[in-house]
Amino acid sequence: MLTPLKESEVWLVTGSQHLYGPETLKQVADNSRTIAEALDRSARIPCRVVFKPVVKTPEEVLGLLGEANTARACVGLVLWMHTFSPARMWIAGLGALRKPYAHLHTQFNRDLPWGTIDMDFMNLNQAAHGDREFGHICTRLRQNRKVVVGHWQEEDVQDKLAVWMRAACAWDDSRRMKLARFGDNMREVAVTEGDKVSAQKQLGYAVNGYGIGDLVAKIAEATDADTDRLVKEYAGLYEVKVPSDKMGAVRGQARIELGLRAFLGAGGFSAFTDTFEDLRGLEQLPGLAVQRLMAEGYGFGAEGDWKTAALVRAVKVMGTGLPGGTSFMEDYTYHLDPKGAKVLGAHMLEVCPTIAQSRPTLEVHPLGIGGKADPARLVFTAAPGPGLNAAVIDLGNRFRLVVNACEVVSPDAPLPKLPVARALWKPEPDLKTAAAAWIHAGSSHHTAFSRAVTPEHLRDFAEMADVEFVLIDRETRLHEFQKELRWNEMYYLTAKGL
Repeated sequence: MLTPLKESEVWLVTGSQHLYGPETLKQVADNSRTIAEALDRSARIPCRVVFKPVVKTPEEVLGLLGEANTARACVGLVLWMHTFSPARMWIAGLGALRKPYAHLHTQFNRDLPWGTIDMDFMNLNQAAHGDREFGHICTRLRQNRKVVVGHWQEEDVQDKLAVWMRAACAWDDSRRMKLARFGDNMREVAVTEGDKVSAQKQLGYAVNGYGIGDLVAKIAEATDADTDRLVKEYAGLYEVKVPSDKMGAVRGQARIELGLRAFLGAGGFSAFTDTFEDLRGLEQLPGLAVQRLMAEGYGFGAEGDWKTAALVRAVKVMGTGLPGGTSFMEDYTYHLDPKGAKVLGAHMLEVCPTIAQSRPTLEVHPLGIGGKADPARLVFTAAPGPGLNAAVIDLGNRFRLVVNACEVVSPDAPLPKLPVARALWKPEPDLKTAAAAWIHAGSSHHTAFSRAVTPEHLRDFAEMADVEFVLIDRETRLHEFQKELRWNEMYYLTAKGL
């Protein structure tokens, strides 16, 4: 379900001009090719890096950037001015560009050749002011981009480019995403609602609703042989703690999984939602089935929360191949000990096992909500370490992406009577500040929880989507955060309008 990121391309495009003559331009091309090939070989870089011919005229810029727009494998560009490249030649191309770009401010050589440096060397290696000229036109055009500064061989530079590339892959996926909603939003809930037309315009993904009967029809097509095969697979992957008289619930979840796979696969969907208020025709709320689909890369949101489902999918794409995992999550209840306040996150059933610390157990227990049969689910505790919670909300005139960094920790004591998957974390900078900031930002109780990505990934994604981004981390001071929200409000009212 998650495509390897090495199947995506990032083009390295270098700017120059004809002023320097063919010998210099050949050296510019050779150096640019060397950088592209080195980045492509680097284990730190997730995508293929493709060298493209040096651009020297407005026509060449427009042609190459137009080619990037239609190149299916290309998710973005890295732009660099090896020499001085007059920035007006970039206006038409940048104006037409529909792919994100990063501005790499580097130079081929790391050190100055103190004993031999001459004007030929100076003319060849002019990124120090060539990139400033280029940066001016990007700002003049009011274009979002990431600026990465440093020598191209530095690990820090490659890591920043890698983060941006992962966000570019998620942005590319978002613009092609199809999301299926089985049933509507949970009744009377505000934060899970939103403008689907604005979301498709801004974030690219298409959200469509389907009656639960459409899913039930697919579930009915599941054969006994396929169900048996899947139940056997469960036994090999998980520690099964289900009495024999409850195995029917496990088989029921297997049939739901088969039906969901068939429906989502046939429609080309990469994210979906359901709601416990609309289960007509289902014997139990999808639990295990949803957990397993999320583990393969599907985005999911409960209670019809399509914005979180799309965000979970985007974060899973960003984190492809990284350890830690990503899941749908909900802030459920608090541990308010002044010596170490914590949040216990969970949901009724639907938490992804990619975040599990150890082998999950497969269990069947009453749900206590929805009026359906006892559902099968995976039970586990999230692995400790750095993490984050992120949510997208619709403020009417814009979308806001809110991120809170956290430290995932082990529970203070066993949780023998809590038969759901869960995560325990300390939000940065502390629970009181983080919760107040989250509430002031108007953010959701549903989140994309991840130990695979960092706030930088999500900041880069927000820049590509031109979405407001606010971060709650160890540097957050509540009064300054409130001022940031007010300044942002004024900016979007003037820059975007109502």
